[in-house]
Amino acid sequence: MRILMTLLVLAVVGVGGWQLLPSQENKNKTITVGTTDAVTALDPAGAYDAGSWALFSNVFQTLLTFEPGGVEPVPDAAQSCAFRGSGLKTYQCTLREGISFPSGRAMTAEDVKFSFDRVRKINSDVGPASLFSTLGSVTADGARTVTFHLSSPDATFPLKVATGAGSIVDKEKYPARALRTGDSIDGTGPYTLTGYVKDQRADLAPNTRYKGYLDGTGRPIALRYYADSRKLDSAWKARQVDVATRTLSPDVLADLNPSDSGMRVTESDSAETRNLYLNTRAGSPLHDARVRRAMAWLVNREELAATVYEGTVDPLYSLIPTGITGHTTAFFDGYPKQSVKKARALLTQAGVTLPVRFTFGYGIGRGAGKEEAASLKKQLETGGLFKVDVKGYEWTDFQKSWAAGKMDAWAVGWVADYPDPDTFGAALVGTGSTMATGYSNKTVDHLILDSQQFADRSRAANDFRDIQADVAEDVPLIPLWQRKEYVVSTEDVGGGQYLDDGTGVFRLWRLEWI
Repeated sequence: MRILMTLLVLAVVGVGGWQLLPSQENKNKTITVGTTDAVTALDPAGAYDAGSWALFSNVFQTLLTFEPGGVEPVPDAAQSCAFRGSGLKTYQCTLREGISFPSGRAMTAEDVKFSFDRVRKINSDVGPASLFSTLGSVTADGARTVTFHLSSPDATFPLKVATGAGSIVDKEKYPARALRTGDSIDGTGPYTLTGYVKDQRADLAPNTRYKGYLDGTGRPIALRYYADSRKLDSAWKARQVDVATRTLSPDVLADLNPSDSGMRVTESDSAETRNLYLNTRAGSPLHDARVRRAMAWLVNREELAATVYEGTVDPLYSLIPTGITGHTTAFFDGYPKQSVKKARALLTQAGVTLPVRFTFGYGIGRGAGKEEAASLKKQLETGGLFKVDVKGYEWTDFQKSWAAGKMDAWAVGWVADYPDPDTFGAALVGTGSTMATGYSNKTVDHLILDSQQFADRSRAANDFRDIQADVAEDVPLIPLWQRKEYVVSTEDVGGGQYLDDGTGVFRLWRLEWI
């Protein structure tokens, strides 16, 4: 399996060309990065979102990590990792020597065991415990050997180890059964967190103690968090940030000029998707699958992509995006164009009172969420079949509200945790999924488990095609679009193409003054 990752550098380089090395003057100069992504928690056991994991990949270590554009994990905090025996049920890692926490204490296998155990024990509603659904137990054998005992064969387990969920914390600094509070981090990643103000900034300094996959750490980084895309737009235009990523407004992205020598623009295909998730629980007006299918007949993705997003995203017709093994067009096959007639027939069969009234939530400041919600409301109310009550939420409240089943529908972007179709499986449509739609289909669950048995991931393609067909029939979600990834920087900063390449690793250390 390979993610399509085509990089198009649009900026014009000045006459002097690319310097191979930064000047001594700029060597320790801070690079300021602006984003609208929010950090929901500084504790890896309590966060499962792009903003938090972007920070985690810089301040914590995982046993494994991904090289830029890679599809197979490589050792980071581990010296080596491998499945043992037959059946893909025992996975063992040997720790790299010489890794120490900020306290000076050496990292041991007990810290690794502790880190994985606490994610599952805490089992936060907005945490990543669901990623370890196949993990039975963890044992520490001596100071440097840790063994994962899986409840079922899972060829994707090494990929999950390499995510933010696998961040290794100091067992003496983090409580075993509760989330750590405060604004500090005790990690062993390439950066240390030297300052943090929630929703405003995270200041990062190179970690001189770091030992891992990287040969060295990068420049000092100042992450700046903006409440919405417009505020990030203003900061970029005023050059208050050197790099802007995730996400400038669609109109700003659409107007980027390749001939502007004052900036560098990296556009890449991305595995990030956005879906409209639907509450399938009894008691929700969307409980009946026929009601959800009727909604699928009313959504016009092309209009959404062209108007709200001004061509900066591509319409998506299935659970798994283009470029990922197993991608299909199941929703195009089932619902090829908007049809009020077919939607009405389904609602008549369901015997519901028209219009069907339901609530729709979106995250305030998340790109064009407000405009998207207004567009979808208009589409879904076509023909008078539905009445949509739209409400925006602050990001943390938004996560808690959908996890608690307080909304009937909600639109959320999904950034791939790792470069494999499995990241779009259990987390989104498996029983007890992260998206908390209440959806449960034994056939889908079986297909997900079956797909995890193949070390050759191309052999899982048929399972994922079947999963997507079932999802298009049951409609626990409606795919909306697939993002094109844009990173813009000033002309004297390079490396922006490494910030988000579909592997789930946000490589701030690759940013360079040039």
